[in-house]
Amino acid sequence: MKQISTISAMSPPRATPIRRLWLAVFSGYLGFGATLQLLPGFVTERFDSGPAAAGWAVGIAFAATAICRPLAGRAGDAGLARVVVLAGGLLIAAGAAGQLMAGSLAVLLAFRLVMGAGEAALFSAALPWVLAGTPAVRRGRVAGWFGLSMWGGLAAGPLLALGADGGGRDASAGWWMVIGLGLLSTVLTASTPRRHAGASWSAIWPGHWREVVPAGAALPGIGFGLSAYGYGTIAAGLVLFFADSGIGGERLALFVFAAGFLVARSVGSPFVDRFGGAIVASVCLAVEAIGLLIIALAHGPAVGLFGDALTGVGVSLMFPAAVAVTLQRTKAAVPGTAVGLMASFWDLGVLVAGVITGQITAFLGFRAAFLLAAGTSLLALGVVRELNRPSLPGDEVEAAESSVAG
Repeated sequence: MKQISTISAMSPPRATPIRRLWLAVFSGYLGFGATLQLLPGFVTERFDSGPAAAGWAVGIAFAATAICRPLAGRAGDAGLARVVVLAGGLLIAAGAAGQLMAGSLAVLLAFRLVMGAGEAALFSAALPWVLAGTPAVRRGRVAGWFGLSMWGGLAAGPLLALGADGGGRDASAGWWMVIGLGLLSTVLTASTPRRHAGASWSAIWPGHWREVVPAGAALPGIGFGLSAYGYGTIAAGLVLFFADSGIGGERLALFVFAAGFLVARSVGSPFVDRFGGAIVASVCLAVEAIGLLIIALAHGPAVGLFGDALTGVGVSLMFPAAVAVTLQRTKAAVPGTAVGLMASFWDLGVLVAGVITGQITAFLGFRAAFLLAAGTSLLALGVVRELNRPSLPGDEVEAAESSVAG
């Protein structure tokens, strides 16, 4: 921990290339988001598989993301953000190429892990680079705005994939587009100034588990991870649900989710600083649960897409709200590490959702999967209510969380 602080303090101040970083992260996540549209049909057609295999393919990338996020965030705190973000774009391109060429489901899953590692490196190292020059009172708003680079890419990527594959006539075209977007992200990052020449890779390896799990970050992470289950169910099952059940609107499903998400995030990010992360998260989770319930009960495209959009609105502000709460509880001493850990719970939630959604669908159907997702959002609401309680002073928080962990 001290080594990271010393390196940062010795580094000469430079203007953060925020817009270029935003575009670099957006490009990479635009490609990653496109795979959410491409992958279910690609897996089922190429490998003659069902929803369970598609769920594994979507979800397994987030296993690598969950593991790599805290290390990528810690590298950002240590002044190694530029090289890690560069690596992120390259890994996304390499992962896409491997999935396109995969001759078996096992090989495709391995390259999904490569892409998941790239996703983690790209955003989790860039965010502390941006937050380092941001006043504490504006971090919720800035995190919400910069987070649009990630979430905007995830949301717009599926729509881009629809155009790239010619309406399903050429699946390989979409994958080549993803490869190009990963390389574009790398080029944009490479054009940023070099920084923190004195940084050392040894600085990211923790000497104590608390350096990777900062006190105060776990509870917001658990709530955020439970909220991710709904998004994971959307990513793994929504397109197949609308197509297989005859509801209709499957080609618009991810786009409508994206539209609800982006509009709500653009308008609502200032609410996090104004009302507090815990309050905003509580409202979002209630909206998410209602949206998922409507999807589960839908029998036509209008109702299904309305629930879809409402779920997007509910998910939209969870990230900036969770960031604000995490930075407040951890005193923002190591923002990259703290936010990286918190965001790892999101990845775990999406991973679990992808796997469970596929299994439940195989035995009980899609509607049961979305009902479970709605219940998980309500469970997340119960966790977030704990964050509304007055927090303990700094040392007491660490002692309390250490006693729970130990």
